[in-house]
Formats: sequence, structure tokens, C-alpha cells
Amino acid sequence: MSNLKMKEAALIYLDRSGGLQKFIDDCKYYNDSKQSYAVYRFKILINPSDVVELDAELGNHILHQPLKAAEVFQSVCFIAVKTLSLIGQLQTETQINIVLKLTHLPPLPSYGLDLCEFPLDYTSQRFYMMQGIVIAMTTVTKYTQGARFLCSDEACPLSKGFQYIRVHVPGATESATIRNDFLCNLCASSLQEDRKFRVLGDKQIVEIIATKALHAFQGHSNNQPFRFQSVTIFLRDESVNKMNIGNEYKIIGIPTCVKASQTAVCIEANSITFCNSKVPSGISDNFRCLLSLTSSSCWKFTAILANIFASQITPPGTYNLLKLCLLMSLVQTTDRKKELEDCLDILIITSDTLLIDRLLNFSINLVPRGIRHLVSTEIFPTLSRNKYGTGAVSIQAGSALLAKGGICFIGDLASHKKDKLEQLQSVLESRNITVYIPGKKFGEDTDQQMTFPVQCSFWSFVDMDSSSRRNAQKINTLIGQMDCSLIPANLVEAFGLLINCNESSPCHPFLPTVQHTLKKAINPEGLLYAASRQFTTEDFEKLLAFAKNLNVEFSLEAERMTHGYYLASRRIRTDSIYGSKLSASALKYLVFLSEAHARLNLRNKVLKEDVLIAALLFETSLTLKYGATAFCVAPNAVFPFKLYNEEYLEQRDLYLTQCQQQLEQFIATYGPGTTIFSSDE
Repeated sequence: MSNLKMKEAALIYLDRSGGLQKFIDDCKYYNDSKQSYAVYRFKILINPSDVVELDAELGNHILHQPLKAAEVFQSVCFIAVKTLSLIGQLQTETQINIVLKLTHLPPLPSYGLDLCEFPLDYTSQRFYMMQGIVIAMTTVTKYTQGARFLCSDEACPLSKGFQYIRVHVPGATESATIRNDFLCNLCASSLQEDRKFRVLGDKQIVEIIATKALHAFQGHSNNQPFRFQSVTIFLRDESVNKMNIGNEYKIIGIPTCVKASQTAVCIEANSITFCNSKVPSGISDNFRCLLSLTSSSCWKFTAILANIFASQITPPGTYNLLKLCLLMSLVQTTDRKKELEDCLDILIITSDTLLIDRLLNFSINLVPRGIRHLVSTEIFPTLSRNKYGTGAVSIQAGSALLAKGGICFIGDLASHKKDKLEQLQSVLESRNITVYIPGKKFGEDTDQQMTFPVQCSFWSFVDMDSSSRRNAQKINTLIGQMDCSLIPANLVEAFGLLINCNESSPCHPFLPTVQHTLKKAINPEGLLYAASRQFTTEDFEKLLAFAKNLNVEFSLEAERMTHGYYLASRRIRTDSIYGSKLSASALKYLVFLSEAHARLNLRNKVLKEDVLIAALLFETSLTLKYGATAFCVAPNAVFPFKLYNEEYLEQRDLYLTQCQQQLEQFIATYGPGTTIFSSDE
């Protein structure tokens, strides 16, 4: 009686949810088809909340005994087919293969699967939900969805018909569906497969890690031990190719092979949902007050941000130019699903690699996808054999794809081999990476290739104080040009910003850094400055999370100034032999820098004041690469004074106003519409 009641509830749910009509339409497709089928597969969408309200017992079966629940729906669907004469060829109930697709699970702890927590009691064959980031995936292969078997004894009544039908169920291996040792229940003769009725489906294997486990890739050093392991997800049929490396997903599925002797946990995926991070509601009160106090200027707020940023690593007032660029790169990251990312790549020339390394490592931990690349691992995807023996090739993500929408800090360029640097240059220019899969090596008939978008910003530095560089110094012939001869010129060009962080320069006084280092050695956890106590790391995290989700657009003045500066700068850096030194991507970087400065100011509109900062940063970078030109920018143009108080901020505003007038004059002299441009230009 209980089973009959659940069947009635299942039929009522199908009717109310529209599932019955969809089932009838699917049956019409099978009935009209000229092909003969041994197995008829039907996908039924289930809302557990609606089912529980309708019938608690059926809802409990769906959540905790999904295989038995599928049998209930199988029986209901078979009766419907026979009663309504939907499929004339259907003979037995076992020919119907029901796949229940859940919309969600109850938001209760017992339905969550978290491999960062103990205990790991996930052995029951029921649904769980977990959230994670894809770190590896295989190519698509085939599996047996269903098969027909016949008794080998022709005299046996079961040597005909569709009595022996085997279909794949969650957790089953290929050998559970197809094997040669099945016996007839009637005469005990061996069963033989009728191969012309075998139904094949698509299968893909994906590895994910829990989102919390990402800390292992962020250079965290909080002395708190933690464990994590990857989870293997089996995708089948309509779920295949629904997941991309580097993306975060919520997966509902059934654990399939959790054993004490195994270190891997496998999940048979039922449904997949892409995860969009929540947009924060605002910023801290301290930053809100600071924004209000500096509202009269377009430059003061970001100047103060750069001045006090990362005071745990370097004292306020030092490395302001670099810290401003890091903040602008951080606000160009995103938690949303976008086709293209507004990446700001930074290459730093320095002689204090230890401090720069600490500063960059601190910065990447302020965004969810800040990845510190380890030399022992790979930056870009690599190939390996699939450990589950399916014959598919496993593609491992690498640091760059894992940092999707964030920052990939790759450390010292000198630590990477020549071929890796060439690969990095190609990725910086094209923003994608192609993986070639040799068929012969991995048992395939043909070679394959897969292309992945690389949607992260790259940070790196070069130690100009190393012995090899000291011995190879050359005399610069151009004013302001930096000797980067030991770095491939095309690689330097591929980075959007080149920044010189030299301690001996006026912008980077040596003594405050030494004093800071000594104080931190005595009191590692202490907050040495008032700024550190007033504007905490959490405040900066909230600020960046809010700013990077702002949608910005250019004002007409800002757009004209951006294009004018680009065309003028391209014009004066063009010669008849080598052509222009500015690539087409230069305009893109100017746009990104302008947008970043506007976001950091928490504005939705890009103003010409933002374009000025972008132009000064970009021109400083160009000067380091190629030397100074008619638009001569000082190395410390963005921060000409030490920011001690309001008076110095006012002086900086006056100086930047003069720079803006110089930029406008430069555009008027060399920009579009001037006599210096030919008709073709």
C-alpha cells in the first residue's frame, strides 16, 4: 500500500509540474523514430521541496534512496506508456531508464559534502551537494548507457524479447553493465549481449577542490594546518562539457566509491550550477568617511589608499607607485562569469626581491583568486593519463587557469626556463593557451587540441641586483630607459606595466624600510602604524570586493583624451625602419588603467582625471622600455611628494593639474587632427 501511495504521488507531481506532458512528448519522439530501441531514457526534473509537500515518504525516498525512487517513477511511466499507448515497441518495464534530476537540496548541513571537514561519512548512496573549483578534466569518452541480453539457449523462452535489460546506475562501473558471466534466471545458461541494441552515452571526468582549499595556493602562512583533497566528478550525457577549468560550481551528486583503502572520493554528478560570488553591499565606515573627506579631489582618495596600503609589509609612504598599481590591478579582477577579463599585468624591476615578494604575496590574498605559483608546479595546463583507466586524457589546470578572474603571481622571471617564458609571452599577447593532445601517445586515432581562455592578471618581478645582471650592465643611450637586455624584449613588451622599484631612488627611502623590518622582527603580529589599526586588512578586502564589481563607463572627455594620448604617443614612437613601438594592445591597457582608477575611486564614470593617472603610469612604463619622448614624465610623476598631511596632498593635486595641462598640450601638438599627422594616419 505504501508503494502504491508513492506511485500515486509521483503521478500527481508529474502532472502538476508539467513533467507528464514532457514525458508524453519524449515518448512521441521515440514512437515516431524508425530506429529500434532496447532502452528508453527519460529525464525527469524534480523539485524536492514540492515533492515533500505533496508526499513526505516519496520526498524522503528521492533524497535518501534515489535508486528506489527512480523505480517508483519507472513503474508510473511504464503504466502511462501502456495505458495511453505512447510507445508501441515497448515490451517490459525494465526498458524504461528513469534519470531524476534534482533542482536543489535542502540547505541543511547533513546534505553538504565538505572534504575539509571531519568525519568523512559519505558512504550512503544518497544525494549530497558540494561546491568547488575545477582543477582538472578529461576529454569526453563513451560509456554503456544500456544494453540488451538474451539467453544463449535458443530453446529457452528468454532467448527472445526484452527481459534482460541492463542500464547504468550511479556508482556502477562499466563491468557492472557489460559482462560475459551473467546467467539466465530460468535455465542458468549464460547470457549473451545483443550488440546492435547497445546504447552509448558520453562521459567526462572532472576533478574539483573545495573552495576553502584554495588557500593552499595563495602562499598563506598563518601556522594553521589544514587538509584537503580533490574530488572526482563523473559527468554523463547532458552534463558533459558543462564545466570549465578554473570555474566554481555547485554539484549535486551521489558518492560512488568512498572506501577506507582509497584516498580519492568520487561523485556521480546529478546537476551542476555555476557559482557567482555575492556582490558586497558596501565598504567600511572608515573608508566611507575618508571618501567623503576627499570628495573635492579626484586624486586624493587613491593617493591615501596607496600610501597606507600593506602597512604590515612596508611602512606608509614607501613604494606608493607600486602599491597604487597593485590596487588598480586588484580592482580589475572579477568574481563574475565574463568572457573577457580586463587584465592588468605588472612586471617589477627591483633589487629588493624579498620585500617585493612579501608585498605581492600579501596583495594576492586580498582577492578570492589570488594564486601564488610555485616553481615546482606548472603555470599552464599539462597532460597526464587518466588514473581511472577510461582511456581519456586528463588536463591539469596549472596556476594560470586556477587564478581565473584573479591574479597569478609567478615570482621571479629568472626562475622560469626559456620555453616557459616563450609560452608566457604568447599567453600575454593572445590571452589563451592551446593544449595539443597527441593521439598516438594516449591511444587515440587522431591528434586533438583544446584552447582555454586565460583570464587572469600576471604579476612578476626581475632581480636587477643578481650577479648575472650586474656583470652584464650596459650603458643606456636613451634618457630614462631601463636596461632590460637580459629579459626577452617581446616579453617585456607583453606586460602592460613595467615598474622600477629601486631603493636608492627618492621614491623609496631605505631607512624607513629598515626600521620597519627591525620592528616587525621584534613584534611580528604588532600593528606598528595608526593606519594599520584604522584601516585593517578586512577593510581593504571589502573595499576591493565592492570596487571591482562597479560597472564603469567613459565620459566623452575621458574617451577623447584616451584616444588622443594613444595616437600622439604612437606617432612620436614610430620610425620608418621598425614602425611603431606601441602595439594595438596599448590602447586596451590605457582603457583598463583608466577604468581601474575610477573603480578605486568608487566611481561609475571614468573622468579625464582618471585618464591622466593612466597616461602617467603608462608613459612611465614606456620610458623605462624605450626612453623619454616629447611628453617627458618624471619617474615619480604620480607621487611627486611624500604624503605627510593635507598640505602635501594639495601640492600633489596642483602638480597633477599641471601634468594634465601638459598632456592636453601634447595631444594638441601630436594628436589626431594636427598638421604632424599625414592624411593616411
